[in-house]
Amino acid sequence: MSKTIPKVGFVSLGCPKATVDSERILTQLRAEGYQLSSSYDTADLVVVNTCGFIDAAVEESLETIGDALAENGKVIVTGCLGARDDTIRAAHPQVLAVTGPDALDEVMEAVHAHLPPQHDPFTDLVPPGGLKLTPRHYAYIKIAEGCNQSCSFCIIPGMRGRLVSRPVGEVLDEAERLVTAGVRELLVVSQDTGAYGVDVKYRTGFWQGRPVKSRITDLARGLGSLGIWVRLHYLYPYPHLDELLPLMADGLILPYLDVPFQHASPGLLKAMRRPGDVDGLLRRIDGWRAAVPDLTLRSTFIVGFPGETDSDFERLLEFLHEARLDRVGAFAYSPVEGAAANKLPGAVSEELKEERLERFMDVQAAISADRLQEKVGRRLTVLVEGADEEYVYARSRGDAPEIDGMVVVDTDADVEPGEFLEVTITAADEHDLYAVPVPD
Repeated sequence: MSKTIPKVGFVSLGCPKATVDSERILTQLRAEGYQLSSSYDTADLVVVNTCGFIDAAVEESLETIGDALAENGKVIVTGCLGARDDTIRAAHPQVLAVTGPDALDEVMEAVHAHLPPQHDPFTDLVPPGGLKLTPRHYAYIKIAEGCNQSCSFCIIPGMRGRLVSRPVGEVLDEAERLVTAGVRELLVVSQDTGAYGVDVKYRTGFWQGRPVKSRITDLARGLGSLGIWVRLHYLYPYPHLDELLPLMADGLILPYLDVPFQHASPGLLKAMRRPGDVDGLLRRIDGWRAAVPDLTLRSTFIVGFPGETDSDFERLLEFLHEARLDRVGAFAYSPVEGAAANKLPGAVSEELKEERLERFMDVQAAISADRLQEKVGRRLTVLVEGADEEYVYARSRGDAPEIDGMVVVDTDADVEPGEFLEVTITAADEHDLYAVPVPD
């Protein structure tokens, strides 16, 4: 008599760090013999990995849990919103279990309790790099969990705890397996990537029989030795960030800095509990670009933070003009439950928040368009994402997947995702570049 293979549905919400958590759970499920279902109605139960960073993410997570319950009836909840058990159970008391973020063991325990595994070592095969939610040619690699910062608008430290860095040899071993499995770009993520190793006092580990310090510069150098694109995300503006610039200049890691500045008003930055030397920051940006002329700078900002005056906002717009950042994301302040900033005076109306956000993005769109226009006529190496009958869609060194732009190549060449192409840039707009292949 043939056995019935247990099937698990899975929904992954939130940021790349949550994506890594999802990939670990999916890999463990597959390793234990569970089949992954692409629909609610064919699954025996559903796992929902939630996000709880801002109100809109909380609403999306609760709505997704409700949909899974309505369609399937058996739901296990994990992720950042899972740290607020009472919020989930108040909305959906019938969920089977609730765990917080980075909780592989707890999720698997809940799955075992409600859907015991039926493992078959002859058929339950897992790829060397584990199961991934990204295309085969790029992958996120999470180097730490938690955060030691106390930004007043953020509740992540309360959800994910203080910084816990992964052993440096373990990270480099995982990276090596991913490269062996076909990955051509590694995107390094954590809550506070630049703080890697602080919690273990930069302890020395070992990789390939050699000592390596648990420090972001040393880790980046090791990753760069694998001969692939290495992109760093979520870098707090620590002084030692400057040590990464020589690695970029030497081509070991991509010339790409993702540093959330959040605002440019010293008073608001103090209220946010963020570094407030804006003039010093502008000088650092000039120094970064002098050291690495091809540097792409990405940042994120908050508009409508409590106490933000017209003068504060105008200073922020001035900063955009002075800094001339390449890629920028922004969102209107949302009073997330548990954030210290909610107690600050001077709440900004929703109407004014949206008006300021629109003005901010209009200013930055023009700056981004100018920055991209400077690339016209240049020869770039691009990484192919896909193609149709007329064009190849790719990314340059300055384009992270999903959040930045694309390079649209006018060719019907037979290329596969993960291949590199040499192109000449012919045009640009505020988001994307347009190119033709360099003749062989």
